[in-house]
Amino acid sequence: MQPEIKLSVRSLVEYVYRSGSIDQRFRTATTLTEGTKAHKAIQRTYQENDEKEVFLKTEIEYEKIMFIIEGRCDGLLFRDDKIFIDEIKSTSRDLSEIEEESSPVHWAQAKLYAYIYAKDHEIKEMVVQLTYIHTFTEEQKQFQKHFTFQELEQFVSELVEHYFPYASLMQNHQLRRNHSINQLSFPFATYREGQRKLAGVVYKTISEEKNIFANAPTGIGKTISTIFPTVKAIGEGKLDRMFYLTAKTITRQTAEEAFSLMKNRGLCMSAVTITAKEKICFKEETICQKEYCEFANGYYDRINGAVLDIFSHETFINRQKIEEYARKHTLCPFEFSLDLAFVADAIICDYNYIFDPKVSLKRFFDEHKRQSALLIDEAHNLVDRAREMFSAELQKSDFLSLKRAYKGSGLYESVHKLNKYFIELKKKCSEKGHLVWQEVDEDLINMLEEFIGKAEIELLQPSKSVEEAGLLETYFAATGFVRISNLYDERYVTYVESDKNEVHLKMFCLDPSHLLQQVSKKFRTTVYFSATLLPFQYYLDMLGGTSEDYTISIPSPFAKEQTEVYLQPLSTRYHDREHTKKPIIEMLSKLLKERGGNYLIFFPSYHYMNSVYEDFTTSCPDIRCIIQTNKINEEEREQFLKEFKEESSEPFIGFAVLGGIFSEGVDLKGNRLNGVIVVGVGLPQLCLERNIMKDYFQTTGKNGYDYAYTFPGMNKVLQAGGRLIRSETDTGVIVLVDDRFLTQKYQGLLPREWRDFENIQNLPE
Repeated sequence: MQPEIKLSVRSLVEYVYRSGSIDQRFRTATTLTEGTKAHKAIQRTYQENDEKEVFLKTEIEYEKIMFIIEGRCDGLLFRDDKIFIDEIKSTSRDLSEIEEESSPVHWAQAKLYAYIYAKDHEIKEMVVQLTYIHTFTEEQKQFQKHFTFQELEQFVSELVEHYFPYASLMQNHQLRRNHSINQLSFPFATYREGQRKLAGVVYKTISEEKNIFANAPTGIGKTISTIFPTVKAIGEGKLDRMFYLTAKTITRQTAEEAFSLMKNRGLCMSAVTITAKEKICFKEETICQKEYCEFANGYYDRINGAVLDIFSHETFINRQKIEEYARKHTLCPFEFSLDLAFVADAIICDYNYIFDPKVSLKRFFDEHKRQSALLIDEAHNLVDRAREMFSAELQKSDFLSLKRAYKGSGLYESVHKLNKYFIELKKKCSEKGHLVWQEVDEDLINMLEEFIGKAEIELLQPSKSVEEAGLLETYFAATGFVRISNLYDERYVTYVESDKNEVHLKMFCLDPSHLLQQVSKKFRTTVYFSATLLPFQYYLDMLGGTSEDYTISIPSPFAKEQTEVYLQPLSTRYHDREHTKKPIIEMLSKLLKERGGNYLIFFPSYHYMNSVYEDFTTSCPDIRCIIQTNKINEEEREQFLKEFKEESSEPFIGFAVLGGIFSEGVDLKGNRLNGVIVVGVGLPQLCLERNIMKDYFQTTGKNGYDYAYTFPGMNKVLQAGGRLIRSETDTGVIVLVDDRFLTQKYQGLLPREWRDFENIQNLPE
């Protein structure tokens, strides 16, 4: 069977014609500006017989490989006896700066469309037209060239010839990959209880092109149980690639370990990890300008060679490998990782690269997504993360700073108007300190679009130095705000809070389910999994689940006897906390001195934690302890966890915050952790946002308080308690500190194995 390579017109052209740098100003003007409106403005001027968004497809054989190339051209125009391919490009650059040969890649894309149409319809000559339209003024500029079919055919042959070394590499890799997957067995001697069931249902879900919500207990090995069947599906041609999405660095590392384990068992599959730009940047400051960064300057002149190099020698491409090859080829490591992800079999990355409309991987077109699976780890985290991704905010102080810095410039008038707008909002907030309404302020959007246009002109000035960080950040905030305004519907509110001289304006996504659903339905399969995806209905509602989606809840494989669960029925409500500190400290002292071992205690706030910690260290100076700080980096996190030693001769306790960095993704097996104490029911702090959410969900027929407070809070409790039992041999004690756990409502939200708790007074020595 002849091997086939399927690719889009844009993919082929961009690979061959990559050139220049990743200068932030250039990318700002060309890739971040919304061009949809501009395209439609041009297409509305077409004549009756003209066609728009025309799907074109062709097959070209080269060196025994069949290249299947397809795409949609913007316009197919019929003028007298001539046929035009119209390629529309929107830009915020001054059109006087754009000349006929300014962008060879644009000509290449249009010529490829012209070739496909001419070949299909046996046409001897085509007219290729580039139409540039200014995003804000809608001013237009056009260029036209005539090509014979022979010229187009020669051009496309050269394109494919240039692409062939890369295509050949990918084709050979695919053959090796599929063979290795066919030979690959589960990378452990046996399945843990529940693992085979989870792996089987994930494979079934992919095969049937469905979605699934899986609640699977901590410790059964959810990562390998979801990745392994997905890898098998890729080997069988059911998928082209997979995305493993996580919220935290530690869970990305778990996914990397799973791929590394399978690689050691013979798997030949490319897996790329995307690390945030600010973490992986080689420079002291993350400024993507060629004048400042040698890794950005001329990036596209070197990228193709680097891609061929790394894929010729590596399969498991983590941060270390990306940095190694990026330095070798003098490339921006972040942009390099994105280009590698475009062709990798597996991509390990944060949620936002798929779901955030402001930063998502726009390199991936819909045809890629249709043959891809999303594996969403710790999916309970996606609810609040999605709210933030689909929300947008602005601050008055940013525009005031720009007003002062750009006095006398072309930018001044737009930032002056915006600052004045915020002053008026502040006056309206005077009584309550806040405002809430449920619509997009079109006047504000118009002012922001004017600001964006002026800001792009400033950012494109070649004489400007790298000192406009404030302008760039505000520009991004404004473009994000305008973009989110296009998503605004009945699931949104707009609110303003005024505090002293600051005015904070936010378009807040109350219910992200619809938007999450719109993204996930473009993929073949989405697997949502977590140890705390209960109650199911809440997460189905919030993550965009439908009646057609599968759900599965795998019971804990661990014996009930492995965990002793106790309750200290105290009030941890805000107004009672000072009075209940003493009995909590007495309980801790007794537990640690009589039982010994290593413990974690979680509090609902830093203030509460610090207050108990201070009194505890005074009362029990002989007990060794450590406390989580407000801002903690990865190195400090690792140091914190190292304090939990397997063979500890003295009691030790770590103080941490519910929902923080130590309540998820922490794996302290055996005697490294002997007990977990959870103080409170994890309720989010009362605030304007949560109360707006509560009122919204109440109007939709749900229990607003549960959706805004109870369910998110209890998820933190379950996650914290889940740190204790990580394997079949782990044992320990869980202490729940709050009298609300005595109520039927909260007991119903606890895992079954926690519900038969005893009073802490009955704790045996």
